[in-house]
Amino acid sequence: MSQGLLAAGSVLQRSVVAPGNQPQPQSPEDDDRKVRRREKNRVAAQRSRKKQTQKADKLHEEYECLEQENTVLRREIAKLTEELKHLSEELKEHEKMCPLLLCPMNFVSMPRPDPVASCLPR
Repeated sequence: MSQGLLAAGSVLQRSVVAPGNQPQPQSPEDDDRKVRRREKNRVAAQRSRKKQTQKADKLHEEYECLEQENTVLRREIAKLTEELKHLSEELKEHEKMCPLLLCPMNFVSMPRPDPVASCLPR
């Protein structure tokens, strides 16, 4: 690290070209300021990269959780679809022999209570 600073220091001692295209020698204070600014920038860049990595890690974890939840929900959908199929088949079989459906008196149209309304609070 100290060799890097020495090398940077020797590079920094070159003269700087001003807007008027006339080289101006740099003072030791200017050199120190550049070194401090570069160090500060390096630390800020490290902090920024670390923050970006943490954000990416958090997003990846969230992605994994959502994938697991998605898998569970897809299994539940498959299970409920299978249950619906089974219950529909049972209902079909029941309708073939249901005495209430076979009785001619039951075909008189009468208002049926809404099954959803009976479940709602009054």
